[in-house]
Amino acid sequence: MADAHHRRMQAVVEDMVQSLERDHIRKMQGRMFRCSADCCDRSTDSMAEVHRCIERCHTPLAKAQGLVTSELEKFQDRLTRCTMHCNDKAKDLFDSGAKEPAVRSLMDRCVGSCVDDHINLIPSMTRRLKENLNSIEQ
Repeated sequence: MADAHHRRMQAVVEDMVQSLERDHIRKMQGRMFRCSADCCDRSTDSMAEVHRCIERCHTPLAKAQGLVTSELEKFQDRLTRCTMHCNDKAKDLFDSGAKEPAVRSLMDRCVGSCVDDHINLIPSMTRRLKENLNSIEQ
């Protein structure tokens, strides 16, 4: 992906991830650490019971992180497929005898369109992630 398009996409995705981390993941981390500390305060429990308690405390955060990772991987896969289509179009144009500037121009427009289309998907992906994060039992 051309550098400018790459930077633009990266900035939008980073903003979304930071927002999710600040508004959801960080709160879950706090609950997990407090819960784990409570487990450690159970002086009558066996080591195995304390370990199971701590594992239960970690489960919601692990689910949340898995959810975000999965959604970002799917997003990346879709973007990659779109840019691969651009590569194919550029190769076809080049193979038909077009000069390099025309191929570069096509590629830049195509990749720019992919980036625009996928940036437009970010709000719905963010909304879906927030709904799913809110539904994870604490």
